Amino acid sequence: MIHSNNVWLQGVLLSATMFFYIALPDTGKVGKQSIVKSFAAELNEAKCDTTDSQKNAEFLISAAEINLDEITLGEQAQQKSKMPDIIELGKMMVKDHQQLQDELTSLARKQSITLPASADKNAEAAYKKFNNASGADFDVEYCDMMVNGHRNAIKEFENESLHSSDPEIRQFAANALPILQKHLDHSITCQKKYQK
Repeated sequence: MIHSNNVWLQGVLLSATMFFYIALPDTGKVGKQSIVKSFAAELNEAKCDTTDSQKNAEFLISAAEINLDEITLGEQAQQKSKMPDIIELGKMMVKDHQQLQDELTSLARKQSITLPASADKNAEAAYKKFNNASGADFDVEYCDMMVNGHRNAIKEFENESLHSSDPEIRQFAANALPILQKHLDHSITCQKKYQK
């Protein structure tokens, strides 16, 4: 009986491990992987043995989600908007957040932390709803989302840059702050221009 339970457990672990390696990011590029937030959190929980390491993993997952959101929304802005400054804002978001995601992926690998590499179902539903907006409504909603999202991100990154137990994570967060502030400044400019 013990032997059969061990065989079953080994089978489950092997299947999970195979899925884990298939889903792991190999390039750090967004859109080619299938790990979502909940699965990444489960994998990290099994590996994190202290409260500090768990908090570090949670921040890196949150940072990855921010990047994934901004890349997806920036791509939508480039496709749907007719306004040159909104299109440029979308391009900036994609370029800068992809660069941050690449750095984050490298840091997470060093820390043995698994990141989500695709949006979860809630985020996908929000993208679809956002994508249904058009014309001036789309431009206003996009600017509002960028302002609100970057204000929240700056608070989170500022906190992490000061309080993370890990010096590399503190440095990553501190280095990202000027980029996030630049995004917020551009987003506020667009928001003022297109608000109704």
